[in-house]
Amino acid sequence: MTVHAVTIPTSPALPVGAPRLLALTAQVAVVNVLIAGVIAMLGGAHLVNTLVYSQCIGLSIWGSIETGRRIAGGGARDWPAGWRLASLIAIGCVAGYAVGLTIADTIFGHSSWRDYLHAPRRLLGEFGPTVAFCVLVSGGFYLRAQARADRLRMAEATHAATLARLDLLQSQLEPHMLFNTLANLRALIDADPRRAQEMLDHLIAFLRATLAASRQAAHPLADEFARSADYLALMQVRMGQRLRADMTLPAELAAIMVPPLLLQPLVENAIKHGLEPQRGLGALQISAQLDGDTLVLRVADSGRGLAAAAASGAPTQSGFGFGLVHVRERLQALYGDAARLTLAPRAEGGTLAEIRLPIAPTAISAPIEP
Repeated sequence: MTVHAVTIPTSPALPVGAPRLLALTAQVAVVNVLIAGVIAMLGGAHLVNTLVYSQCIGLSIWGSIETGRRIAGGGARDWPAGWRLASLIAIGCVAGYAVGLTIADTIFGHSSWRDYLHAPRRLLGEFGPTVAFCVLVSGGFYLRAQARADRLRMAEATHAATLARLDLLQSQLEPHMLFNTLANLRALIDADPRRAQEMLDHLIAFLRATLAASRQAAHPLADEFARSADYLALMQVRMGQRLRADMTLPAELAAIMVPPLLLQPLVENAIKHGLEPQRGLGALQISAQLDGDTLVLRVADSGRGLAAAAASGAPTQSGFGFGLVHVRERLQALYGDAARLTLAPRAEGGTLAEIRLPIAPTAISAPIEP
């Protein structure tokens, strides 16, 4: 009677626990049934006997290699390499075969070991193919584990590169706003020293808050609104009564954590390309609200609109400016397709910039009672 056994080690990419081990055991059992059927068909052996021996030996070898793999690899998902891997498979096959064969012999009240003593070649003929099959299957699972480990390392490296790129993008955004403000401040020094002094005070407050936020991956939405308020104060000095701004932040959304520098580029874009180029008063509305589990941030202006801005080379939906490009790329890197930034014309005139990003329901806090 020739019996082959198969080992199916634990996949390193899946969580290990009782349900997973039961599933693996079932997989081993199914494969052993197939092997027993082939052996019985080709060798004319009794199917029930062959099935029992196949299951006992197959499960024993799998258990031996799986146990040794966890010990030698140092973890439930790790595989040893080199000579340790070869030793693991060799020892697992020998130990598992001996244990499984003894169990099956006990079930049938028969001693295969006595037969092997009288016919050593029979042991080689039955054990040899079993070892070869175990080596092939275990080697295949080892290569699959290595491939998954390589993919995991690549994903971790990509994530680290993305974080580094986000840090670079944020460091580029801050000088962009700073240079524009300093240019405006320089123009005011001679024309209106008092307003220049007022603008400098607001700039110091804004930079202090910006530097603090630049060291954080996320901050409360209330801080994002506060920084936009500081920026608007700077613009108020420059534009005077031409600029009317309104900010709406519901109390229950104030503590939601968001990436820094989301609103300020939108506000800057609305003023620079929408409100400032037109004559007369301009209104700017900044708001936050929930749409299910999605946080919606809106910056609406009553400026000249997308068509006029596009004609002058300003950012549009198809061609974002410096700040808007980086906001969109940061959202894509952090949230994927679950977040987006859009620009659209308003029916009453002007432009609406909207950011939509997912939040966890537990991130919503109850309003603070006065």
